[in-house]
Amino acid sequence: MALQVLFIIFLYNTALCSAARDTYSVVNFGATPGGKTDSSEGFLAAWTAACGSDSPSTVYVPSGRFLVSSPTVFSGKDCKSTAITFRIDGSLVAPSDYRVLGNADTWLTFESVTGVTISGGVLDGQGAGLWACKASRGGCPGGAVTLRFTNSKNVVVSGLTSVNSQLYHIVVDGCNNAQLQGIKVSASGQSPNTDGIHVQGSTGVTILSSQLATGDDCISIGAGSANLWIENVACGPGHGISIGSLGKQFNEAGVHNVTVKTVTFTGTENGLRIKSWARPSNGYVRNVLFQHATMIDVQNPIIINQNYCPDNKGCPDKASGVRISDVTYQDIHGSSATEVAVNLDCSPKNPCTNIVLEDVNLNHRRWPARSSCAHADGSTYGVVQPSDCLN
Repeated sequence: MALQVLFIIFLYNTALCSAARDTYSVVNFGATPGGKTDSSEGFLAAWTAACGSDSPSTVYVPSGRFLVSSPTVFSGKDCKSTAITFRIDGSLVAPSDYRVLGNADTWLTFESVTGVTISGGVLDGQGAGLWACKASRGGCPGGAVTLRFTNSKNVVVSGLTSVNSQLYHIVVDGCNNAQLQGIKVSASGQSPNTDGIHVQGSTGVTILSSQLATGDDCISIGAGSANLWIENVACGPGHGISIGSLGKQFNEAGVHNVTVKTVTFTGTENGLRIKSWARPSNGYVRNVLFQHATMIDVQNPIIINQNYCPDNKGCPDKASGVRISDVTYQDIHGSSATEVAVNLDCSPKNPCTNIVLEDVNLNHRRWPARSSCAHADGSTYGVVQPSDCLN
């Protein structure tokens, strides 16, 4: 027994030594805390060293503010390691001048990585200047996404905070098996196009126990997304949790197998939304469960909008080709800031089918709310207030 204990201690100490050998602090590669000196090259050098490791490795960002002035891509194409942890105790800070990154598309990109974990830390996009530019005049750059994962698998993001992104905070694009947990997003409710978490073309994405406050969708789900699980999320301010907008292109992958449960919306523009362009498309949305949602003074608690067409341009048929089916709203309760708490505005050419309302209780503050339906077929179970208008 004593030998077994000694052997376990030996293995433990060996693991600690191995972990120490395979930890690469960005400071040792030239990154400088203080937020004034560009540390982009130091971050990339530490990443390259971690990639070259034959065993699990860690890129470590100690306490302090690290200025990352350049669009930075962490590529996994040549990595030996398939288990890299990016452990952040400090903050990564974008340039205060929004023009430096404004046309870069993305600030921090993880591309073609496998088995990457980002743990802790703060990403400060310093986007307020760009928001002000967009609000006051034209000629502004489009802005940069703060953090993007592309063509990657087995990704974990835990305990990360993203503040004041120029554009979307976190994008998961073309990925397989990604888990985002304990995410905090913070931006002004007036910040344009600052979606908290955007998922597109990805499968097996899980979003858990997160607090998202921003100027656009707290979570948006784009074309080609499947097998998504979203649970225990607080949203507000923001535009809610949205599937879409979909159907801008005719040939577009659909969205299926989405579960959204135990979510709270506070003062948001929308709660649970599905949105598509009013134009021809072969896209679809099916097998969606919205369950256990609390609405607190939400303008559109439950909404399907298949007549999206900004400025009434580019919608020749004025009817969406996206087919929506098998969508269940179960245990949705709380208050609507508008009289219409349930608004199902489906396509006249492709009506919504098998929409289920079960145990829905929404009031317009202290008065009964009402529902509005167009081209929506389905059924109700339990107590449904406002009374349903489904065909």
